[in-house]
Amino acid sequence: MNAQKGFTLIELMIVVAIIGILAAIAIPQYQTYTAKSQVTRAVSEAAGLKTALDTCILDGKATTACDFGATGSNILTAQTTGGLNGTNGAVTGKAGVPAASIGANATTNSTITGTLGFSAAPAVAGDTVVWTRDAATGTWTCASDVLKKYETSACPTTSTD
Repeated sequence: MNAQKGFTLIELMIVVAIIGILAAIAIPQYQTYTAKSQVTRAVSEAAGLKTALDTCILDGKATTACDFGATGSNILTAQTTGGLNGTNGAVTGKAGVPAASIGANATTNSTITGTLGFSAAPAVAGDTVVWTRDAATGTWTCASDVLKKYETSACPTTSTD
């Protein structure tokens, strides 16, 4: 009597079907995780300018006279900002820097806005993360317009979806 060697066709088809089912579940979960991690990164990259902006405000400098010393990002799109490594504005074709705006007077809030783009996931591309400095108290708050499932605890969304 000959012993069976190898797998039958039906056994191989069952294995392929199981792998297909697992992939169908895993891929959307991975895409959600990727988009959420990119939002978290954008929040922290924009937050990196808070100290520099505070310093400029306390020194009485305008946005255009302030050197934020910011470096580019491959997640944020290019935007005009005061002080990209000593110059005023982002260089065309370079990775982005959050847009920073110092309030015109002591009662006007200042903002740092990061727009997701470049290599950001399609689910969050074009969404924004905005850090706002309250002129009266000097405290920073963050808000974003990403979908609820992509928000971070550091920067809640204003979206109702």
